[in-house]
Amino acid sequence: MIPTRSIEPWIKEPLERFVAEAGARLTLIMTTAGQVLAQHGFTRAVDVMAAAALGAAIHSSTREIARAVGENEFKALNHQGIRHGIYLAEMHTPRGRLLALVVYGTESSVGLVQLFYEDLVRELREACPREERRKPVIASNFERELDESLASLFRR
Repeated sequence: MIPTRSIEPWIKEPLERFVAEAGARLTLIMTTAGQVLAQHGFTRAVDVMAAAALGAAIHSSTREIARAVGENEFKALNHQGIRHGIYLAEMHTPRGRLLALVVYGTESSVGLVQLFYEDLVRELREACPREERRKPVIASNFERELDESLASLFRR
């Protein structure tokens, strides 16, 4: 079994519960800029980085499409393939907006993912520490912080 890894300890338990209940194969919890806070199912750092970058870009472009058609936002996005589906949704927490990117297979469904996603959001809001604000990412520190985050996620 592939473990759930988390940079932010308050995310781990709710994420593990979500993965088990929803039948998710791969999951990322990240900032809207693509900074990964927790992951489940990934075995290679390069895959985490690629999925986070693509998820953040998809979210950003979807927000712009929503604005262009007169919506404030689209709450979630689902892409359904033959063997896998991808669910991408934003959540609001005391730490700001976060994204969840969930890959699920034929043993699950978008309905199950959506059902248990609501529980995940509620649990993360309850577990999120309120007193500490994350410091902004500064370009000069970006590479070092990215390396530290990936090392933490993959226990290197």
